[in-house]
Amino acid sequence: MAKVEYNQILPKRTVTMDNDPYLILSSNISKKDRQKASNNVRMKNLRTGNVIEKTFHQSDVLQEADISKQQVKYLYENRGEYWFCAPDNPKDRFNLSAEVVGELKSFVTENSEVEAIVFDEEIMSVNIPIKVELKVKEAPDAVKGNTSSGATKEAILETGFSLQVPQFINEGDVVAVNTDSGEYTARVDKA
Repeated sequence: MAKVEYNQILPKRTVTMDNDPYLILSSNISKKDRQKASNNVRMKNLRTGNVIEKTFHQSDVLQEADISKQQVKYLYENRGEYWFCAPDNPKDRFNLSAEVVGELKSFVTENSEVEAIVFDEEIMSVNIPIKVELKVKEAPDAVKGNTSSGATKEAILETGFSLQVPQFINEGDVVAVNTDSGEYTARVDKA
């Protein structure tokens, strides 16, 4: 593994500290009068999900984290356990906790492939695509006279996630959803 100097600890880089992998969220290298340069960093522990702030100095050296990505197939959720398998081998099953999968249940349907982040042969987290397409399971009819631009209503998607959608969205439509914000972005298909 490569050594990472204090000034190379930059956003989107993964490093190892205290035997845990960290994703760098932000960094700010500064040098004040007569002081040595330092790097103020916000970083997320990929094992626990905790975000911490730490200051690194010129003498600090970290190791590059050996992170790999692997495709896995999401099968189902049962009593808080999320079951997955290898995409090409349904017999190779394993389960992950709710902390590891995060918002997966809200945006990913059963039997869908997702990307897992692996560190030391252990899955740290599951990447959900930024944009997903889901079918609308329930949507009330538009109220007559309330169809002005910008009017919205609550809809429930096939995963059970509810969100605000425009009045013209009906049950059975397929909509695109931004998974970062949980907001409607577009109608993909009309039923």
